[in-house]
Amino acid sequence: MTEAELPRLEALGLVRRFPGGAGVHGIDLLVRPGEIHAIVGLNGAGKTTLMRLLLGMLRPQAGTARIDGIEIGEGPSSIWAGVGQLVEHPLAYSELDGRSNLIVAARLHGIERRTAGALVDRAIAEFDLARYSTVRASRLSLGNRQRLGLAAALQHDPALIVLDEPTNALDPAGVILLREALLRRAGAGAGILVSSHHLDEVARIADRITVVNAGRTIGSLDPAGVDLERAFFAMLHADDSEREEIA
Repeated sequence: MTEAELPRLEALGLVRRFPGGAGVHGIDLLVRPGEIHAIVGLNGAGKTTLMRLLLGMLRPQAGTARIDGIEIGEGPSSIWAGVGQLVEHPLAYSELDGRSNLIVAARLHGIERRTAGALVDRAIAEFDLARYSTVRASRLSLGNRQRLGLAAALQHDPALIVLDEPTNALDPAGVILLREALLRRAGAGAGILVSSHHLDEVARIADRITVVNAGRTIGSLDPAGVDLERAFFAMLHADDSEREEIA
């Protein structure tokens, strides 16, 4: 397999169990270059735990995760320069204003100081943050903090993007800006993994939709399908019923 054919992100049999049975129980997942892969599930399905495992924030008890063919934990730290992520909470230092937060994020991703300014200017324009660029993050609304976190995660044009419920707190204008930003980056070859419980929104952008329930993948949905919500809940109901019978 050539470098261009390698998955941007690959999970093989990932397991991380927590007391009480929650967690992730043997998930396989693939994100290809130029692909937007959505994972959907109810709250508590294991989406955030899965993303934390894929980003090395948690150690799996079994299984492996790879970025561009390199196993997480074994590769050089430089692989993270090509990753953009927002999981649970946006990166924003409360005492810094919007622009300063973006400069810090750029530097953390290895962007040189002399080029960081232009990168930040572009991110501010892309996410319509000009009016908030001199406002401390602590004074921003939840929606604008989310915009700031997304701008920080995407401004360095990462080859791999991992976003957990990225439309949380966004107003309709913010949702459209995010949608366009992700489609542009996928068109340029980035692999994108996004979790959500908003089926209508992910269907607008996703190439694939994987359904997660009780820490396992249980099937997929066609983004172009009719009545995705009905299909989603039918899949969950069938899986819950099957697990009850086994128990």
